[in-house]
Amino acid sequence: MRALSGALAVYVSDNSPPRAAARTAVALDKPASPPPPASAKPTRIPLAVHVLGLSVFALGTSEFMLSGLLQPIARDLRVSIPQAGLLVSAFAIGMVVGAPVLAAATLRLPRRTTLTALLAVFGLGQVAGAVAPSYGVLFVTRVVSALACAGFWAVGAAVAISLVPVTARARAMAIMVGGLSIANILGVPAGAFLGQHWGWRSAFWAVAVLAALGLVGVLLLVPRTQPPTGADRPRLRRELRIYADPQVWLALGVTALNAGAVFALFSYLSPLLTEVAGLSESWVPTVLALFGVGALLGTWIGGRVADAHLFGTMYLGISASAAVLALLALTARHPVAAVGLSLLLGVTAFFTAPAINARMFNVAGAAPTLAGATTTAAFNIGNTVGPWLGGVVISAGWGYRAVSALGALLALLAVAGTALASARHRAR
Repeated sequence: MRALSGALAVYVSDNSPPRAAARTAVALDKPASPPPPASAKPTRIPLAVHVLGLSVFALGTSEFMLSGLLQPIARDLRVSIPQAGLLVSAFAIGMVVGAPVLAAATLRLPRRTTLTALLAVFGLGQVAGAVAPSYGVLFVTRVVSALACAGFWAVGAAVAISLVPVTARARAMAIMVGGLSIANILGVPAGAFLGQHWGWRSAFWAVAVLAALGLVGVLLLVPRTQPPTGADRPRLRRELRIYADPQVWLALGVTALNAGAVFALFSYLSPLLTEVAGLSESWVPTVLALFGVGALLGTWIGGRVADAHLFGTMYLGISASAAVLALLALTARHPVAAVGLSLLLGVTAFFTAPAINARMFNVAGAAPTLAGATTTAAFNIGNTVGPWLGGVVISAGWGYRAVSALGALLALLAVAGTALASARHRAR
């Protein structure tokens, strides 16, 4: 999800008003193709795009799988669960720094070379994590892996779009986003399953193998491409101008608060299920899979209503997340309620994501390269602060249900930010 929010920014741009979508063309590796005749057959998506989707599956699995591995990691490395939860924040910190920095740094580099280098660093980071002798070493490997992950997203999205005509961009990005969604549905529960039966290190080895497969696929199937030249050449100074707009900062604030609300709880969902709801650890992969199914469903629904009702979608989705989190704080001791509300949280959280990202493209459409990267950074700021605040609440002795209440409070702040953004939008 990580990274899901940033990737959705590109996906939603294809469902956004034509003017906003057209502005994204400056970030592509080749000029936009004219629309085909009405009788033309649907474009076949190149296999290279599917390879990028496989790579995203590996990236997403690594980003989110720690939510199901906190307890075995804490036991093995002899740290508290809140300390283990900071490993989630470590990855998010790397994404916060890496997304805008690497997006800017790789604007003019050969795309395939950049992708292979980033995947290699990411894979080595997983190997280093699998053999990490201490908590400190594991923490560093999470930051390095996240930097590579953020860079791959920044470049991979541009490559995927450059390999298809204008009329197939949404399909290409759906495959990229689909890799992340499937990571939540299959990869994260599979990581929890491996951690329970063969140790948490086996999950890192499995992701390293997936990264290696993606690396081979990129080398064999992604064509050599060069960034645009001439008038279409990316210019960082032009894109940096978006940060002078207060609406950009409002959009980033809402993104960070919404992400913080969800991940304050999601990072500690495993111990909440076992220690509060009384479920066995064998239930954790199933509930994580249900959250992923809810996320996929929420994204699908939200993407179809956000264009016509952008602020309404944001109000409804974020408010619903606040309600779900508040209910979970009250009813987490009941296993059925804990499982059902975990599914609903996936729906409400990701129902909002297309609208949040569409909003960023609306206010920063003149800078498509940094718009998606900055949204990814904001999402991961929330993913950093949320688990940290959750750890503070747990360390204070208030328990895991208080973390859910904290998430509800952050969601309400995001609703307030949405109201302010809407008011300024109407004033314009």
